[in-house]
Amino acid sequence: MVKGQIRQSLSGYYDVMGEDGIEYRTRARGNFRKKGKTPLVGDWVDLKADKPKEGYILKIYPRKNELIRPPVANVDAAVVVTACIEPTFSSNLLDRQLLMLEMNNIKPILYFSKFDLLDDTETSKMQVIIEYYNQLYQTFWNSEHFEETSYARLLDALKKQIVVFMGQTGAGKSTLLNKLDPKLNLNTGEISKALSRGKHTTRKTTLLPIAESLLADTPGFSSFDILGITKEELPKLYPEFRRLAAKCKFRGCLHVNEPKCAVKDAVTQEKILASRYDNYLQFHKMILNQKPKY
Repeated sequence: MVKGQIRQSLSGYYDVMGEDGIEYRTRARGNFRKKGKTPLVGDWVDLKADKPKEGYILKIYPRKNELIRPPVANVDAAVVVTACIEPTFSSNLLDRQLLMLEMNNIKPILYFSKFDLLDDTETSKMQVIIEYYNQLYQTFWNSEHFEETSYARLLDALKKQIVVFMGQTGAGKSTLLNKLDPKLNLNTGEISKALSRGKHTTRKTTLLPIAESLLADTPGFSSFDILGITKEELPKLYPEFRRLAAKCKFRGCLHVNEPKCAVKDAVTQEKILASRYDNYLQFHKMILNQKPKY
């Protein structure tokens, strides 16, 4: 019996890197299907193999999380690549992505791209936004002073973890990845191709080694679904709201209509970004308007 981690799935085959340093090509035993369980890239498994190319997965260890796009389990961190311009910065999209990561217990690392393309007025406005998020999450931005040491710091933050890179199409994921690992040599929009997830390829998910971490790319999402979050869970997914909640007059305060709310006070005092709170109100309203599923 060998324990290992699934590094690639392709048409019902799973390539597992064993703790013994050998890579095994395996299939899943039929009883997983009966139980409605599918092995995912990132899963830790037990396997039995007489030869490295003829193994069987016998057990899937419990997951700490799993994503649908891409289908990956046990994700540790996510680099959220957000353009300051071209496409226009969207705080709403950024906050949706952060909610999804918080909900799945994935550590967000923010990278603001194209900061160096802003004019002086835009730079001042964006600096306020970046500094705010930097209080909540580890944050990087490509200013003219963003040197090789900064890329080294970013790589260090990802070390020995399963990492997803996410962001709008055109936000600059490929550019960033090429800086982190020039051997990738990706053209813009080619990350998925490198991971063989193009439109015309067989369904395949791969963890790509980059420095000392494993990368799973996500598609260039333009929106995120926040269905599945309750109105009570929503404020707990905001780190700054969690910190202030104990100072609200009412326990379980939703920070919407309640009096003596510490979060609303912080918005008034400009300690919480107005855009961040406006997005929160919009998400709260969306949750209230959800049609129940029967």
